[in-house]
Amino acid sequence: MTRRQRPHSSRSLVRALTVAVTAVSIPTLSMAQTEAARAPEDPNAPTQVGAERITGRPDREVTLDRDAEVTRGPMTLNADHATYDIVDDRVKAEGNVKMRRYNERYSGTDLDIKLDTGEGYINNPTYNLGPRARNAQGKAGRIDFASREEAVVQNGTYSTCEGPDPDWYLQSGTMNLDSSRDIGTASRSIVYFKGVPILGTPFITFPLSDQRKSGFLPPAIGTTSKGGIEVSTPYYLNIAPNRDLTLFPRIISRRGVQLGAQARYLGEDYSGQIRAEDLPSDRITGTNRYAYSITHAQKLAPGLTFGANLNGASDDNYPNDFQSSITNSSLRLLPRDLNLTYARPYWTAVARTTSYQVLQDPAAPITKPYSRLPQITVTGNRADYGGFDVSMVTDYTRFSQDQLVEGDRMVVNPRISYPIIAPGYFIRPSVSLNAASYNLQNTAPGQPTTITRTLPTLSVDSGLVFERDTSFLGRPATQTLEPRLFYVYTPYRNQNQIPLFDTALSDFSFAQLFSENRYIGYDRISDANQLTAAVVSRYLEEDGTERLRLALGQRFYFNQQLVTTGTAASENKSDILAAVSGQVTPTLQFDAGVQYSQSLHKTNAETYGVRWQPGPQRVLNLQRRRDVATALDLVDASAQWPLAARLYGVARVNYSMIEKKVSESLFGLEYKADCWVFRVVAQRTPTATNVATSSLFFQLELNGLSRLGSNPLTALRNNVPGYTPVNQPPLP
Repeated sequence: MTRRQRPHSSRSLVRALTVAVTAVSIPTLSMAQTEAARAPEDPNAPTQVGAERITGRPDREVTLDRDAEVTRGPMTLNADHATYDIVDDRVKAEGNVKMRRYNERYSGTDLDIKLDTGEGYINNPTYNLGPRARNAQGKAGRIDFASREEAVVQNGTYSTCEGPDPDWYLQSGTMNLDSSRDIGTASRSIVYFKGVPILGTPFITFPLSDQRKSGFLPPAIGTTSKGGIEVSTPYYLNIAPNRDLTLFPRIISRRGVQLGAQARYLGEDYSGQIRAEDLPSDRITGTNRYAYSITHAQKLAPGLTFGANLNGASDDNYPNDFQSSITNSSLRLLPRDLNLTYARPYWTAVARTTSYQVLQDPAAPITKPYSRLPQITVTGNRADYGGFDVSMVTDYTRFSQDQLVEGDRMVVNPRISYPIIAPGYFIRPSVSLNAASYNLQNTAPGQPTTITRTLPTLSVDSGLVFERDTSFLGRPATQTLEPRLFYVYTPYRNQNQIPLFDTALSDFSFAQLFSENRYIGYDRISDANQLTAAVVSRYLEEDGTERLRLALGQRFYFNQQLVTTGTAASENKSDILAAVSGQVTPTLQFDAGVQYSQSLHKTNAETYGVRWQPGPQRVLNLQRRRDVATALDLVDASAQWPLAARLYGVARVNYSMIEKKVSESLFGLEYKADCWVFRVVAQRTPTATNVATSSLFFQLELNGLSRLGSNPLTALRNNVPGYTPVNQPPLP
C-alpha cells in the first residue's frame, strides 16, 4: 500500500513518540501492517554521535556542540548542543531540538531522554504523528515520555489539519497516549472549530490506531417529522476481538427515551448479531414500543449448519414512527425463520420453520403469508453420471394460517437430462416428473381434503454460438451471435381445487422465457406446448469485458394456456422482450428493456437506465420504469456532483408519472475541506400509503477525530448508487 507523502514544512514539526491517532474513515490496517509500522527496537543497537565539536570522556560522558546528532535504531536526535551520559544512557539536548522516531517528529527547546527505556521529556514541543494518523499534529507546553509506548501531553493540542493555524483542533489539559493499548485519553478537553468552541468534555478517550476500543461514540443529533428532535449518545464496548456491544440510548423529544443495544459476535464456527430497541412509554400513543432483530449462523458438525433469522415489532405503525429503527419503512413483512442444513457432496437436506409478522398498512392491507411448520427439503444432484445429469427434489411442508385452508403438501420432483455440448452449439434434452400430494383442513363444504397430482414435463434447450473479430468504438472486440430455441411440453391437469400456499405467477422476463413453469412454487404447474425463440449478440474485449449485449426473445404457444390463477390467456404468443445493456466506456453504462404486445400494438412494460461516473464523487443516475399490469410508472434520478470548489451536491428524486407527485426524495450538500467535511441532508421517505416521514441530518466530520451530529451516510449510499464520501481516498 502506497501513500502520498506531504512536503516538509518550513516549520519544524514534532511527532508523538509512541502513538498514532487513526481517523474513523481510514480503512482498517491488518495486524501485519500495524506491527510493520512499529517494529520492536533492538536493545543492543549501537549509539552513534556526531557534531562539529565533541569533548568529554568516551567511557563516561561526551559533549556535542554545534549540529549535534545522536542516533539509536529508529531514533535520530538533532540539537545545537547535547550531552550524552554513556553510563546512564541518557541524552540532554537544548537549542533547536529535533527528534525523529519511526515516522514521528518532534521539535522543542530542550529535551531529556533515556535511550534504553524511552523515558524523558521535551519542553515547548510541536509534533507530527506521521502518515499512519493522517499527519496529525499539534503543540504542547511539555510532553513526558513514561516509556517507549506511553506519552503524556501537557496543555496540548491535536489536529489533522496542516499548517500552524488549523481549522479545528482538540485542546486538552492532559492527554495520555498509550500505544501499547492503542488508547488515548484526554481531560479538560475542548474541540475548537474555526476558533469557536463546539464541544467540551471533562474526559474523553479515543483510539490511537484503527483498533477498536471501548468508550462513548460521537453523539448523533437529528430531527424527524414523527418524533421531533432526536439525540443519541452511543456507548461502545469492545468485549473481545470477536465480540462487541453497542448501547444507544436515544432521546426523542415528542415520545420519550428509547433504549437500544446491538451485540455482534464472530467465531470460527459461528457468527451473529442481536439488536433490540425499546421505548417503555410512548408519550404520543401511551403504549410500550419495541422492535428486535436476531440473526445467527453456526456450524454444528462437518456438513451440518444451523441458522436463525428472527424479527418482530410491537405494532403496525412502528416503521412509520421510528424511521431509523430496526424495521426499515420498506420492511413490513418480518420473517421468523429457523433452519438446519446438512450437506454432502451430492445431496442436501434442509429442515426449517418459518412464520411472519405483518406490519399492516391500513390503506393497503395484505394477507399474511402461510407459516411453514415445518418444511423439510432433500435435494440431490449428480452431474455427468454416465453422460447424464440427474437430480431429485423432495419437499414436505406443513402450511398453517388462521381462518384459511391449511394442510400438508408432499412433492417429489425427479429430473434427468443428457446435455450435448460442443464449442459451437449445445443441446440439452430433459425429462422431469412433478408428483404432489395434499392433505387439507378447513376446506369449504364439498371440497376434497385429499388431492394428488402427477405431471411429466419434457423440454429441449438448444443453441448455437457464432463469433467474429470486429471492433467496438475503435477497440478490438469479438462479436457473438447466439440463437437459442427452448421447447417445453407439459400436459394439462385441472388444479383449481389446490390452494395457493406459496405460489404466484412469475414476472415475465428473459429468465422466465427459459423456465418450464410460469409459476413460482409447487401449487401450480402450468400446462405447456410452447417454443421460446431468442437471439443474443455480445461485444467482448480481449480481457472478457462485455461492452454491449443485445437480446430479443418471444414465446409461441401451440395450445391455449388453461392453468391460471385468474383469466385464461387466449394469445398464441407472448409479448416480445427486447433488451440492450453494456459498459460502453469505463465511465458509462446503461440498461434498457421493453416488453411489446404485438396484438395490442403497444408496450406493456419498459425500463431504461443509465449511469455516468466519470470520476470519484461524480455520478449521475437516471432510470424510468413503467409497467401497465401493476400501474407503475416511475422516473428515478440521483446524482453526486461538485457544484464549486470543495462543494458537492447530492440528490435523489423518485417521481410517479401516474400520480404526478414526488414519491421519495433526498437533497444534500457536502463541503470538503482539507481536514473536515460538513454535510446537511434532507430526506423524505414513504412509510405507508399516503404517509411519509421527513428527516434532516447535520454532520461535521473532523478527519482523524470524530463525526459530530446525525449520520446521513447510510441514506446517501442507499439513495444514490455509486455515491462515495467526499473525503474517501480514490480507489486504484
